[in-house]
Formats: sequence, C-alpha cells, structure tokens
Amino acid sequence: MLNRRADKLELLRIAEAVAIEKSIDKELIIDSMENGIAKAAKSKFGTENEIIVKINRESGEIEIYRKLIIVDKVTNSNIEIDLKKAHSLGDEFEEKNIGDEILQPLPSFDFGRIAAQTAKQVITYSVREAERERQYNDFKEKKDTILSGIVKRLEFGNVIVDLGGTEAIIQKNEMIPRENIKAGDRVKAYCLDVRREPRGQQIFLSRAHPKFMEKLFIQEVPEIYDGLIEIKSSARDPGSRAKICVKAIDTSLDPVGACVGMRGSRVQAVVNELQGEKIDIVNWSEDPAIVVSNALSPAEVQRVNVDNQMKKLDVILNEENLSKAIGRRGQNVRLATKLLNYEINIMTDQEDSERRQIEFKEKTENLIKSLELDETLGQLLVAEGFSTIDEIKDSSTDDLAKIEGIEEDTAKELIDRAKEFYLKDQEEISKKVQELGLDTELINLKGLTPGMLVTLGEKKILTLNDFADLASDELTGGFDVVKGEKVKIKGYLEDFALSKQEADELIMSARSIAYKD
Repeated sequence: MLNRRADKLELLRIAEAVAIEKSIDKELIIDSMENGIAKAAKSKFGTENEIIVKINRESGEIEIYRKLIIVDKVTNSNIEIDLKKAHSLGDEFEEKNIGDEILQPLPSFDFGRIAAQTAKQVITYSVREAERERQYNDFKEKKDTILSGIVKRLEFGNVIVDLGGTEAIIQKNEMIPRENIKAGDRVKAYCLDVRREPRGQQIFLSRAHPKFMEKLFIQEVPEIYDGLIEIKSSARDPGSRAKICVKAIDTSLDPVGACVGMRGSRVQAVVNELQGEKIDIVNWSEDPAIVVSNALSPAEVQRVNVDNQMKKLDVILNEENLSKAIGRRGQNVRLATKLLNYEINIMTDQEDSERRQIEFKEKTENLIKSLELDETLGQLLVAEGFSTIDEIKDSSTDDLAKIEGIEEDTAKELIDRAKEFYLKDQEEISKKVQELGLDTELINLKGLTPGMLVTLGEKKILTLNDFADLASDELTGGFDVVKGEKVKIKGYLEDFALSKQEADELIMSARSIAYKD
C-alpha cells in the first residue's frame, strides 16, 4: 500500500473504502496516511528532521519535504538553512528572506519493512481515534433517549449491548431485578450517560431509571409526544411498582385516561416492557394535598396539612387505610415521597390529635417557664399563634393587645421579658459553644445559629469536616420502615424546623469550604 512503485491511485481508493466502512471523513484518512508516511520517512532521513508529506487528492502522488527555517547562521542543519543555499534550491525560493519557512523536496524512496510497519501503526491509530471521536459525537446527542440493541454478552451481571457498530453497557444495578436477559435478545434501554474515555467512548444504559418509564410513555402516548400532556415527575421501584404524575396542557384532555389508553392498551405496553411493573398514573394539581391524596391511592385520605416552606405533608386517615397508604414495606409512601419531593408523614386522626395536644402542651410549658407566666396566659398566647419566644420578642404591643384578655401594659411586659430572655439565652449558648470546643470554621458557617451549634456540639459534631460528612436526612430527620412498621428517625437539627433544602444548602456550603483543595 505504501510502496512508491505501487499504483498511486490505490492510496485514494483505500482512503475512500476505509472512510465508507468506518463512516469517517475521507480527508481524515488521507491526513492519517500523510502522518504515517512522514513517521516512516523520519527513519530514512533522520528523526531530527521535521518531515512534511503531501498526498495529491487527485492523482495520489506522494511528495515528501523537509521543513527548514532560513537563518543568517546555521546552528542546526536539520531544521535550519542559510539564505544563499535556500535561494539555490530553485526559482520558487529566490524571494524568500531570513525568518521564512521553506519546504525542501526530498527524494522518493522505497519503504523498508520497519518503516512500512511504523507508517501502518500511525495510520491504524489515527483511524481508530477518528472512529472513536465520530462514535462519541454520534452518541452524545443520543443521551436522554431510548436506544435499542442486541445483547452481545453478559459479564459479571452486567449486560453488553451491540448498538450497531459500537457497544454499550447496562450495569447490574441499572437492570430490572429478576429480569432474565440472554445473549441474542433485543433490548430497549434509557441512555443514561456517554463518556469519553481513553479506550473509547463508554455508553451507559439503564432499564431501572425513572426516565426510562417516562420515555416509554412518550413513545406510547401521542398526546405526550405532541406536548398536550406533560409528565411532571415519576418514581420507580424497578420491577415492582412505579408512579408517574401527569398534567394536561390542553385542559379538554383527561391526562390519566390518555395514558391508560383504550382498554388499558397504552399503559399495558409500558408495563410489558418493564417486566410487569405496576404503574400508578397520578393526575397533577397545583395543590400538593390533592396530588398526595391521588398518589396514595388506594388509601382514602381524610385531610392533609401542608407546610410548603418546610416541604412537609401530614396525611391524616383512619386506621383501616393506614396500611394501604404505607404499602408493603413502605413502598407506596416511599414512591409518593419521591413523586412529590415532599416529606410525607402518615398518621391516624387519633395520632394527629395526640401530636397536636403534645405540641400545644410543650409550647405552653416553654413560655410559662421562660417568661414566668401563669398557665392560662401561656395557653392563650399559644392558642393565638404566639408559640415561641422569638414570635413574642419580634411582635408589637398592638399585635399582642389585640388578644382578648391581654392589656397594653401586659403586652409591653411580655415583649420586654421575651427580649431579656433572648439576650440571656444567647449569652449562655455562646458560652456553651466555647465549652464544647467547636471548630471556628464550623462556628462561622453561615446559616448555623448558636442553638444549632450547641446541639451539634452535644452530638460530637465539632469540626467543619464532621458537618460536611453528614447527609441532609441526618439533620432534618424522617421516617423509615422497619419490618413493615413506620419508624420515626430524629434529625440532629429537627427541633430547629430546618427544611431539606436548607439542610442541603448548609451541607454543600460546608463541603465547598472543607474540600476546596
């Protein structure tokens, strides 16, 4: 292929054939040939020389040059030439001046075995790299779509899929549990990521990701594809159960009915692809109370207390609906939580009543003790919404005087006592923070109050790194299901009414400082 005596047009025919086979630009193939021949030529003329090779795109003629710089005095003859010698090379060099670059023609030669092998290696490497780059560019556009291919082999629980010209991987944890896939099967999967790696692009697929279900609905439901229905969120327990929340952009449409299809044909097609996964289709609403009531079906919800600021929902229902709402091993409430991105607390009417009574009693006792009040006045303040020292401290005399039974003088005295208690409390907290030995960086972390710092110190969270290693759930608390029973997990800073978003921001802020190096 590389012998000068060979048919010169053969080079161009080879370049074209490789370009078609590998789906690579022909120009890239010829460039790699030029680089390969230049590499081989260096072994003939010396590795210190800078060799330039040009292949005529029309005739296939190979021209070999040595690049030289014109200088006044030559110190390295491999890369430099004096002006007089440069002019003597030919008429085309007569107008060249010091500092100009020239290409000195070199004689043609027959490639030896080693030189030919060197050229072949350079060309092979360049073509392989060009092919990898082409494949990466092709597939990076397909991220976040569904791809289909043939299962090529199974490796340690991972599935290698032939997408036609390139391979992709479905890792074991991205498979649907208990799914039986064999070599030769055709599979669909969601393109999770496309990465450029040293050995070529890596394409990661998933059959367990919630987006896989969403993309299947887009394929099966024309109204979603056309933008008449929008998928708001989804959650999956792969192979078992899933929930998807949909909203009608065209208000004349029934989004749930459109997704179910005639006699359930549309949703059944998705269920079949997901190996029988049960799918709950939930109608979206601006009111999270309505969405959670729909999402916890088949349980019948009595009422929902919504805390939008803390992103918490207290769902109250009767005893017989409790197990339905929680679901087997907490599955139903867990999926609903992911669907809404709200913390969902499920309780019976009796539990809600008892919780309210306990909270009312605790708040009343705190005001009585802190502000030295009688029980009646403490209960009155809590009942009217003044349940903390801060709320009383920051209120006006007029606000408190509006409460029946509280005179203006009493209101003023309450505010003064609250301010006095607050200042004294802050001094004691600051002293306690110092005694606990908290790290200065943690004390200065924006968003942590002195009270929070004391609580963290008592839990032996003393440094910024200790705090940065926490998860938001460890701060805010939550619920877990143990042996089918819902168990409350108390967070370190739960008493400070910290939202999950605020907890995430605090932890990320700590990490950005602690791990900045």
